[in-house]
Amino acid sequence: MAEGDNKSANQLAAETLRLEEYFQGWGEVILVVDRTLRWEKPWFPAVIVGVVSFVFLMIYFLDPSVLSVVSCFVMCLCLADYLVPRLAPRIFGSNQWTTDQQQRFHEICSNLVKTRRRIIGWWNRLSALKEEKPKMYLMSVTIFLAMLAWIGQQVDNLLLTYLLVTFLLLIPGLNKHGIITKYVGMGKREINKLLKQKEKKNE
Repeated sequence: MAEGDNKSANQLAAETLRLEEYFQGWGEVILVVDRTLRWEKPWFPAVIVGVVSFVFLMIYFLDPSVLSVVSCFVMCLCLADYLVPRLAPRIFGSNQWTTDQQQRFHEICSNLVKTRRRIIGWWNRLSALKEEKPKMYLMSVTIFLAMLAWIGQQVDNLLLTYLLVTFLLLIPGLNKHGIITKYVGMGKREINKLLKQKEKKNE
C-alpha cells in the first residue's frame, strides 16, 4: 500500500514538473489570473463578471456564426501562445520572481494535474458502470442528457453559455472564501431535516 502511494506521489510530482516546464513562460500571467480568480481583492468578482459580460455583449451585438466564434477563439489562443512567453518577462520583470511565487506556481500546476486525474477517474468510473451495470448506465446517461436537452430548449444558448462561463470562473473564489461549503452544508442540513420529518411521519 505504501509503495503504491509512493509511486502515485512520484507520478504526481513528475507530471507537475512537466506542466511547470510547459507553462514556464506563462508563470507571471498564471499568477495574476490565479489571484483574480481567488478574489484576493474584494472588487475582483466584479472585474470577472464585467469582462465576461463585455465579451458576451460583443458576441450578442455582432451576432457572429459559430464557426467565426471558434476561429476567433483559436486565433486568440495562438496569438497568446506566441506573444505571452515573449512579452511577459518584459512586462513583469524576470528578476522579480520570488520563492513565494514559485511555490504558488507549483501549487497551481499540482492542482491542475490533480483536477485532470479526477476527471480521468470519473470517466473510468463511468466506463466501469457501463461494463458492470449497462442498464443503469443507459438510464442514468439518458435521463441526464434529456434534462440537459430540456434546459437547452428552455434557455437561450448565449445566455446559458454566459451563465455557465461566469459560474465556472467564479468557482475558485467561491471555494476559497468558503461560500460553496457554506451553502452545500445548508443544503445538506435542510435535506436531513426533511428526511427526519418524513421518518417521523412514517413512524
